[in-house]
Amino acid sequence: MDAERIEFDSREQAQTVSVAEDLGGLLQRRLLQLIVLGSLLSAVAARAMYLKFCVLDLDIWWHLKVGEWIIQHHAFPHLGILSRTAANRPWMAYSWGYELLLSGAYAWFGLVGLGIFGTLLTMAVAYAVYWMTRRISGDFWVACILATISCSSFLFTIMPRPVFFSMIFFAITLALLMTSQRTGHVEFLYWLPLVFLLWANCHIQFVYGIFVVGLFAGVHLLQQLGARLGFKPAFVLPSKLPLGKVLLIFVACFAATCIGPYSYHLYVTAFNYAGSKFPYTYVREFNALSFRAFSDYVELLLAGAAFFSLGRRKQVSLFSLALLIVTSVVAFRTMRDSWFLCIAAAVCIAESWRGEEQSAPERSKTLVENAGLALALAFMVFLIARNTDFDMQGLDAAISSQFPVKAVNFLRQNPQPGPLYNTFDWGGFLTWYMPDYPVAIDGRTDLYGDDLDLNFFRSETGDFAYVNDPYLNEAGVVLLPKAKPLAIVLTGDQRFKKIYEDRLAVVFVRR
Repeated sequence: MDAERIEFDSREQAQTVSVAEDLGGLLQRRLLQLIVLGSLLSAVAARAMYLKFCVLDLDIWWHLKVGEWIIQHHAFPHLGILSRTAANRPWMAYSWGYELLLSGAYAWFGLVGLGIFGTLLTMAVAYAVYWMTRRISGDFWVACILATISCSSFLFTIMPRPVFFSMIFFAITLALLMTSQRTGHVEFLYWLPLVFLLWANCHIQFVYGIFVVGLFAGVHLLQQLGARLGFKPAFVLPSKLPLGKVLLIFVACFAATCIGPYSYHLYVTAFNYAGSKFPYTYVREFNALSFRAFSDYVELLLAGAAFFSLGRRKQVSLFSLALLIVTSVVAFRTMRDSWFLCIAAAVCIAESWRGEEQSAPERSKTLVENAGLALALAFMVFLIARNTDFDMQGLDAAISSQFPVKAVNFLRQNPQPGPLYNTFDWGGFLTWYMPDYPVAIDGRTDLYGDDLDLNFFRSETGDFAYVNDPYLNEAGVVLLPKAKPLAIVLTGDQRFKKIYEDRLAVVFVRR
C-alpha cells in the first residue's frame, strides 16, 4: 500500500511539474507576448481616441500657434508673441521641439493630424514605461503589469502636452542609470548627454532629469568617500562605477541642455516658474492630490509598494531610496507631477523583482517582430478611430463642444473693433482660431506672471475689482464663457452691450 501511495504521489508531482513547465513555456512564447503587448498599447490608443484629449486641451492651441510662428519667421520667440497685454515681456518657447512636431502634424493632416500626434505620443509614453520596466526586471509579464498600473495612475489625468516628452525621456534616463548601477558598466551612461540634448529642446522639465542624474552622481560620490574612510555598511549596495566618469557624464549632460536657441537661460525660466504662486494656488492640476480619484490611490499604493520592495532587499540602493523620497515630495505636492513618482516607483519595483543576482536578459524582439507589431497596431488604431468618431467631423464636434467656435465665427462675419478681452481658459484657443485679435491672457502663466494672472482671475470671478481692471476698461470686444460670473455681471453693465450669445459663449462690445 505504501509503495502504491508513493508511486501515486510521484505521478501527481510529475504531472504538476509538467503543467508548470507547459504554462511557463506558454508564457515565454513570443507570439503570445506580442499579442499581449499589442493589446495593451491598443487599449491606450482606444482610451486616448475616445476621450479626445488631443484636441480638448486648453494649451495645445497656443503650442500649435507658436510652432506655426517659428516656421513662418524662421526664428525663435524671445518676447510674448500672440498676446497684447504681455507682448513686450520676455518669454521663451521652451517646448519648441514639441511645437514644431505638432504644427507639422496639423499642416499635413489638419485636425486628424493633431489627433494622431496626441494619440501616438500617449502610446509612446506607455511603451517607454514598459520598455524601462522590462529592461530592468528582465521579465515581460512583470513589465506589462507594472506599466499598466503605473500608467493608469497618471497617463490620462493630463492632456498630451510637452510633458509627455519628459515622461518618455525620464523613463529612458532611469533605465540607463539603473542598468549601469546594477552591472557596473558606465558605458550605458554615455547615451545620457544625447537624451538631455533632445529633452531640453522639448520640455522645461528636463531639469527634473538633470536633478536625478546629479542625485545619482552625488550618491556615488558619498558612497565612495565613505568607503575610503572605512564606512561601508553591509546593508548598503556598494558603488561599482568609476566616480570620475560618472561626474564627467553629469557635467556633459548639463552642457548638453545648454545646446539650443535659449542656451542656459532655460534654467532661469525653470527657477522663475518654480517660484510662481498663482498656478499652485488657483490652477487645479498644480494642487496637491485630493484623493477623490481612483488614480490618486493607485499612485499612493504604487509608492508604498516601491518603498516596501526596497526595504525587503538584503542590500538597499541608496540612489533608489533617495529617488523615491524626492519624487514622492514633488508628486504629492502637485498632481500634474504624478508621473515623476509613478515612473520612479515602477523602476524601483522592477529592480527589486530582478533580485540581487543578474539574470540572463530575454531575447530582444527581431526586426520582423517589431514590424509585425507596428503593422498590427496601425490596423487596430485604424479600426478604433472608425468606431470612436476620430475623424474630422468627430474632432470638430468635440472642439465645438468645449471652445467658442460659433462665437468666433460670428465675430469673423461681424468684425468688431478691439482690443479683445478674454478669460484664461479660452486664451490658448483664441490665439489659434482668432489670430487677428491678440489675446488678453492665455495659459502661459510664466509669461504673464502672478500679478496679471491674479488680476484676470479676480475679474472673471465677478470680483468688484473688475470695475478697475485696466484691460477690461480698454477692451472693445469681450468674449467670455456664458457661465462665468463676469459674463453675468457685464449683462447689467452700462458700458457694454451684448451682441451674441449661445449655450457656451457670450460676446459684448463697448457702447
